[in-house]
Amino acid sequence: MADLTDDDFALLRGVDTPTICNAIEVIDGRRGFDRFTRGTLLASDPQGVMLGRARTARIRAVAPPDEPPEEVRARRMDYYCHMASGSGPRLAVIEDMDGAAAIGAFWGEVNTTIHKGFGLSGALTNGVMRDLGDMAPDFPVLAGSLGPSHGFVHVTEIAVPVTVFGLTVAPDDWVHADRHGAVVIPPGHLAELPAAIRKMQATEQIILSAARAHSFDFASFETAWAAFENART
Repeated sequence: MADLTDDDFALLRGVDTPTICNAIEVIDGRRGFDRFTRGTLLASDPQGVMLGRARTARIRAVAPPDEPPEEVRARRMDYYCHMASGSGPRLAVIEDMDGAAAIGAFWGEVNTTIHKGFGLSGALTNGVMRDLGDMAPDFPVLAGSLGPSHGFVHVTEIAVPVTVFGLTVAPDDWVHADRHGAVVIPPGHLAELPAAIRKMQATEQIILSAARAHSFDFASFETAWAAFENART
């Protein structure tokens, strides 16, 4: 799995997305990493974390498709075939081309259950979700909005680069996402992330342990902060 052990993968699934952002900067040795979403996403499961290679597609729902029904149905099956294919951890990244006008809830009880059955770990979309009480368990969805209807939802493109909340994701990109948003992990960084996370966590403990001590005051803060500054990126 891209040079990750099971323990390493569990570590990455066990931290939040801000930690992944910070760890990437530890690897780079500088700040400035910017392959992350902008704005506020809605989380179906505030505790949900997804990690895997992106399976991508585009949809629309405001207006019905202008293609013959058989073409629409064939593309839908091609979409599900794409989502079901591939090995290892995967997640769906879906761009709703209706943008801010999106009305079609592609993600609800049925699609979360299907995609979870295909082995995907969750879904990231700028579009709409619904059925919050009935979604498949342990299948988090990050979406742009909530809505009651599916409108005329239909797949328009499959396995293409998509842009969601300002983040462009290509098929097979490694993505980490949770209620804070999503990041694309740069090529070559995945195997280095576990060590970077452990280093960052140890560095943060310098200041956190001091701040949590009963004897914490400004003098101990100054000492701890100097050590923290020397150790961090």
